[in-house]
Amino acid sequence: MGRKKSKQPRDFPFPYHAEIELDITTLTNRGVGLGRVEIDQESAETEESSSPSGWVVMVPFSLPGERVRARVFRNQKNFSEADLVAVLTPSPDRVTPRCPIFGQCGGCQYQHFNYEAQLVWKRQQVAELLEHMADLVHPVNPVIGSPEQFNYRSKITPHFQLPRDHQPAVAGLDEPGPGLPTPATTKEVKIGFLRQGTRFDLVDVPQCDIATTAINAQLPTVRAEVRAKIAQNGYKKGATLLLRDASGVVTTDYDTVVTETVGDLQLHFLARDFFQNNPYILPTFTGYVRERAAATGARFLVDAYCGSGLFALSAASAFEQVSGIEISESSVRFATENAHANGITNTTFQAGDASAIFAGLQFSATETVIIIDPPRKGCDDVFLNQLFAYGPKAVVYVSCDPATQMRDLVHFTAAGYHLNDVQPFDLFPQTRHLECVVTLVKK
Repeated sequence: MGRKKSKQPRDFPFPYHAEIELDITTLTNRGVGLGRVEIDQESAETEESSSPSGWVVMVPFSLPGERVRARVFRNQKNFSEADLVAVLTPSPDRVTPRCPIFGQCGGCQYQHFNYEAQLVWKRQQVAELLEHMADLVHPVNPVIGSPEQFNYRSKITPHFQLPRDHQPAVAGLDEPGPGLPTPATTKEVKIGFLRQGTRFDLVDVPQCDIATTAINAQLPTVRAEVRAKIAQNGYKKGATLLLRDASGVVTTDYDTVVTETVGDLQLHFLARDFFQNNPYILPTFTGYVRERAAATGARFLVDAYCGSGLFALSAASAFEQVSGIEISESSVRFATENAHANGITNTTFQAGDASAIFAGLQFSATETVIIIDPPRKGCDDVFLNQLFAYGPKAVVYVSCDPATQMRDLVHFTAAGYHLNDVQPFDLFPQTRHLECVVTLVKK
């Protein structure tokens, strides 16, 4: 599908849909290839943002070291965006994507990229974010890769929208009566994910190569049930579906209690609740967080975004006492039940905003380490200010967005914390996403 032309597009430095050739030199932290092209300097001087090193062009699905032909579809103030037309000189790290809709579906960015090279670039991106956003130059450990590079994701949420002119089928009628609109067939309804580079357009996804085998086995049945329900006018509007695989059992019910095994732990939680979605790497991932927290020598542990108890319960044996806080009351209930079910007696959990976690806390700050695993947006100022006022001995900061994590590190440095260790984990092979664990120790 071609992109729609903007109503009033910027025509500098390229006309709409101009085709250009350029060399790709790096990847952005969003997984997009970046190159520079020389432009007319006399014209560039009239623009607010010109660069002596060349004009930046972003080209999705291109790789460093490649020469490509690209079609420009948007000029921003200081860079242009273009679609990949052809790879003229391929990178030695380019591989054949496994998914037939790779490049259309916005779920994956790296299926064309050798996996070992994915890990190298993810490490480099963490180092660059650390330097440019946190103003810190510090060694970044090699990325710990996922044992499974495909069929690892244990939760997917496909979407669908009803056509605007959708008319439900009428039982017993193969064709509409005279003057009646033709019913939209259910085959026209796309059930899948956002199309690459769009905010609303969906691409139909009959199979997802990064979802678990059990989810893919169930997906055709779920899609058929949705289409049947659409045909019976069972939906008034579009919806988001859920397929959650917990230890090989797939549920589509948001309120079902599921069980996930992580090492020696069995954890129960609602299918709709947040839980890390790559079970194959979780024992290594949680073991590392436990190791870093215990290495600080702290006697007490506080898990500030504890969910159903993943980090708190995984690390409990290394501490005298553990306290967890979580805004979701159902997650706190499950964390408490999970501790009991696994025979862990030194943990307590409470529901509440993480920004109030330290109110009434009896642990001595100088003997306490905090684990934080905030949402993608990172920590807010209220929480950080309270954390620094409490002044724990150390913090193990787990993040699914290194950019917001590095932004927050500026505040930790200002509050007197020293960066001790940076360890990325690839919980999301074939995509630009990764988890990063940093350890901070109070000076």
